[in-house]
Amino acid sequence: MTDDLTGQHLVRGVDHAAWPTFDPAETVHFYRDVLGFPVVHSICAAGWGGEEHPDFIHFFFDIGGDDRIAFFYYFGLPKPDLSEGLGDVYARFPKETPTWFIRSRHVALHVESYEAMMEYRRRLDASEWPVEMQIQHETIESIYTHDPNGYMVEITRAMRPVTPQEDLDANITIDALVDIAKVPGHTMDDLLVRKAELIVERAENWQKQQVR
Repeated sequence: MTDDLTGQHLVRGVDHAAWPTFDPAETVHFYRDVLGFPVVHSICAAGWGGEEHPDFIHFFFDIGGDDRIAFFYYFGLPKPDLSEGLGDVYARFPKETPTWFIRSRHVALHVESYEAMMEYRRRLDASEWPVEMQIQHETIESIYTHDPNGYMVEITRAMRPVTPQEDLDANITIDALVDIAKVPGHTMDDLLVRKAELIVERAENWQKQQVR
């Protein structure tokens, strides 16, 4: 008899995240040789995708936890002009685009300790891709650099566990965001007001749950 999977959270993490590369040699050097991520799989695809589709190789690096980061290299595909604008090889933006917007797209890899994070800092600082930032956020601390393709890579460690109260706060915040995002011209103030309304609306139920 098949289990009823309706409503269950069935995903178990990231299998892999993938991007294109125009510099496979430097990409392998960065992930395998500098960071020490083993190559665990590759697909040599010749003649796939129709006559106009270039041959390509799809290769994967082990990033721990049964997760992988992967790249596509398309043979004969010209490298885009990176002399203008900001961003990575996948997406270029006008040079006036704010840096904080460009950096919002990145991959973050988790390590278990400060010592592990600093070991990766040591490796990167000794390479062609030194750490560009080391920042403490609310509950995590991270180091950042860009790989040879211009993709931002973050290595992060938790400074303390996230509490159930913080999980609850996150859910209320996102519910408020969903509500105010429907209104043109919404602001952070709108978000905070809606969040306060949701707290008031739900307070009675929370109190009842604590009494039980």
